[in-house]
Amino acid sequence: MEKRSIYSIYYEWWKNIDKFIFSLIILLFVTGLFFSLVSTSLIVSDKLDTNDYSFFFKHLVFIFLGIIIIFFLSSISQEKLLKFSIIIFLFSLIFLFLVPITGIEVKGSKRWIDLYLLPRFQPIELVKPFLIIFISLILSNQKYNNIYFKYAFSFLITLLIALLLVMQPDIGQTLLIFFTWLILIFTSGISMIFLIILFSVLILIFFYLVFFVSKFVYIKNRLLSFFDTETGTHNFQSDKAIESIISGGYFGKGIGEGTLKNRVPEAHTDYIISVISEEFGVIAIILILLLFLIFIYSVFKKVYLENDERTKLILVGSISLILMQAMIHIGVNIRLFPTTGMTLPFISYGGSSIVSISILSGIILNLTKRKIN
Repeated sequence: MEKRSIYSIYYEWWKNIDKFIFSLIILLFVTGLFFSLVSTSLIVSDKLDTNDYSFFFKHLVFIFLGIIIIFFLSSISQEKLLKFSIIIFLFSLIFLFLVPITGIEVKGSKRWIDLYLLPRFQPIELVKPFLIIFISLILSNQKYNNIYFKYAFSFLITLLIALLLVMQPDIGQTLLIFFTWLILIFTSGISMIFLIILFSVLILIFFYLVFFVSKFVYIKNRLLSFFDTETGTHNFQSDKAIESIISGGYFGKGIGEGTLKNRVPEAHTDYIISVISEEFGVIAIILILLLFLIFIYSVFKKVYLENDERTKLILVGSISLILMQAMIHIGVNIRLFPTTGMTLPFISYGGSSIVSISILSGIILNLTKRKIN
């Protein structure tokens, strides 16, 4: 009886899921796993004459965990998903509050906590997906007709999270959170004039923090170095990344022949696009970008056909977050943006990042599956 019930759950899930979007998600995960193997584990094993495949196996475990998360979130009903999301969002906020108190400090930043099963877990990666649902529920709430009250309340929640991120400090994630909020309120139908004024105020606040608050002097130095290419002292990683992309050419140097992963710390997370480009060429990057574009287009096509305002907001927020994070990662790698430490969704190594993108994927699959009458 138990086996039959499990089979029944799986059958219902598979029957109603958007198989094309699901296939793209799995393909992106497999792509990341493949590059984790050939760009980290193989070269370490061959050159050091060891059997060290630790990066690959850890990545594989995280992806299996991610698939379980995707299946769970996409198989439950939409109402259960929304109730579950509010509970997890509140728990994730508690974790974010704990970071300044019990967090792990690495290179001057305190962004991680130890969850035993997930050592060095970054709570903001758990907050982001459920923040989108929380804000969407606020903006689409029918009990309150005053839209500006909804904007103000959602802004205060976003501001609270931003302040916790600023304390770490993590300006990259702070900007990502604010941009996501701006996209959600824009989608909800806010006045363009109001949005432009709000965006300008946020930009002014950002520059005030960076240039006049001593805690963020490292960001100021990073920005000045980014624009002053001749005398900048904080461009080493970006310079090496762009050199690797150029040296890789169209078809790359070959598996394990790249040097960026040995010269730049955390290259398999923050600079994975450059690592791939160096060994497999620009052609590989174009194919990865094509996968992302097809995935994003497929979700937006579902948004266009959706009538429920709440579902539209959540889908737009989820796919926009993935798009912005990918753009920032690629922009940093080609020296379009200053260094931010942003991972590439689905592709970069890292447990927190994979858990976060798995949650977003599960939410997307839940809201795009066939409606049962």
